[in-house]
Amino acid sequence: MATLSDAKRITIKIGSALLVDRTTGGLRINWLKSLARDVAALKGQGGDVILVSSGSIALGCKVLNLRGSNLALEQSQAAAAVGQIRLARAYEEALAPHGLTTAQVLVTLEDSADRRRYLNTRATMETLLSLGVIPIVNENDTIATDEIRYGDNDRLAAQIAVTTGADLLILLSDVDGFYTANPGDDPTARRIGTIETITPEIEAMAGDAGSGLSKGGMKTKLLAARMATAAGCSMIIAEGTPDNPLKLLINGAPSTFFPALTDPQAARKRWIASMKSKGAITIDQGAAQALSRGKSLLPAGVTHVTGTFGRGDPIEILDPKQHKLGQGLTCYTSTEATAIKGAKSSQIEAILGNPGRSTLIHRDDMAL
Repeated sequence: MATLSDAKRITIKIGSALLVDRTTGGLRINWLKSLARDVAALKGQGGDVILVSSGSIALGCKVLNLRGSNLALEQSQAAAAVGQIRLARAYEEALAPHGLTTAQVLVTLEDSADRRRYLNTRATMETLLSLGVIPIVNENDTIATDEIRYGDNDRLAAQIAVTTGADLLILLSDVDGFYTANPGDDPTARRIGTIETITPEIEAMAGDAGSGLSKGGMKTKLLAARMATAAGCSMIIAEGTPDNPLKLLINGAPSTFFPALTDPQAARKRWIASMKSKGAITIDQGAAQALSRGKSLLPAGVTHVTGTFGRGDPIEILDPKQHKLGQGLTCYTSTEATAIKGAKSSQIEAILGNPGRSTLIHRDDMAL
């Protein structure tokens, strides 16, 4: 169960209310600089950091002089298009003095539902993190309507955490944790320090989604917690309003902790193993031995391909005697897999006309 001090990969969700001054509509520059110092400190400890940030619509509204909370959908999307540039630039300028490179990644909740898009997102994020980059993830509000209508940024952050195999998700909010009731209305309300199981009683305490201390959108935070912890990612709800919110959290600031129910890799393996296969590949003895040592499956070890499947589909892995060794998510379609079976990775481009990937099934996408 990862905590902020020992987590190897952390996803941090930042809401609009933390980034944007409610009075002026402009960026809280000093706060953002303090967050950048915290992120740099975490990176200095050797961990990966992913930022999931709202704020593009709020920033765009200031530039376009759009006011009011009931904007038409087209106005919200226009504001997002204008504000997104400013949001990305703000993070770049805040993190660059610490020697940190940023990347903008635009996604929607639908990207995790389509297996091919999910794998593309995962591969891109893994490459960015391996290069030491800080991905700045945002909803693609310019084209995604559901996120704008419901503002479900907490669940998006949980999906990013699950997709990237993060072991800790931090929801920075304007409330310092999960309360038994609305502390603004009920003087007996108390903050719960740790929630190991999200029971019906806990769900009832969340009430209706709101803002600030009037529930703080706790229903969506519980949904995020349920998704993250089931996938092996612990979660923290903490107040992000003060400067250096992550440093304060490390030093013991109030929060609510949701421990992971398993570890990320084990959860992912179970998910892959539970899928209905779309086909099968037979491998030679050398490849079978390589898999037993934790290696990825290369095209050179494949002797036969059956079924019709697309990239990202689950397929069975069979040994030379047709015994099932496991299941994995394929990097190639059945047509492509048939074309490159038995080939060396260096030959893939000549066969398919594009470089492709060196592995047919990566070890992280395989359950044996």
